Amino acid sequence: MAADPRLRSALIAPLVAKNPITLQILGICSALAVTTSLDTALTMAVSLTVVLVLSSLIVSTIRRHIPGTIRLIVQIVIVASLVIVIDQFLQAYFFDISQRLSVFVALITTNCLVLGRTESFARSNPPLASMADALGNGLGYSLVLVTIGAIRELFGTGTLLGLQVFETVDQGGWFTPLSLMLLAPSAFFLLGGLVWAVRSLLPEQAEARETTPPEVEEARP
Repeated sequence: MAADPRLRSALIAPLVAKNPITLQILGICSALAVTTSLDTALTMAVSLTVVLVLSSLIVSTIRRHIPGTIRLIVQIVIVASLVIVIDQFLQAYFFDISQRLSVFVALITTNCLVLGRTESFARSNPPLASMADALGNGLGYSLVLVTIGAIRELFGTGTLLGLQVFETVDQGGWFTPLSLMLLAPSAFFLLGGLVWAVRSLLPEQAEARETTPPEVEEARP
């Protein structure tokens, strides 16, 4: 049986066309902070995607039993509980990466992407559709984080996942690491360049102008 086109669209659209970072500018704090290396970017991407999918499933399942007046509190408690489990798992099995991620895993609780999808979609849709939407947005978020993390690590240290790709000058090679890539401003400019590239390829993503510049009158002779 063919897959439901709505579910397929929910999975595919957030990768590029409706990417939560490049289109909606959601979750950019972690995109700037944890992408100094590919392994931290991957870990953050997987962690957020797992929290997003599970929280959407839970919120969607109990949506008819959540009073509207406390829905945000309930959603935050659900997300925070999942984040604690993920954080403890990372500390137990990936301690080094957990230390490098610092507080940013815990801050998934306040990530606007997670709360945005649970509030705008999972709260009013059935579990399967909510999970598909959450997974699609998680993959779209992950795609941006992995892209930026790979670029920063490759040109900042000449490695990917700790494996030497470019032989540096210190090792007798040709590549001089760009230390700027390991600083926060590089992530900001890379993200800005990625948003510009996507919106250049997909002009419909560009926002309409808020104001129209005045026309310049031609000087009369």
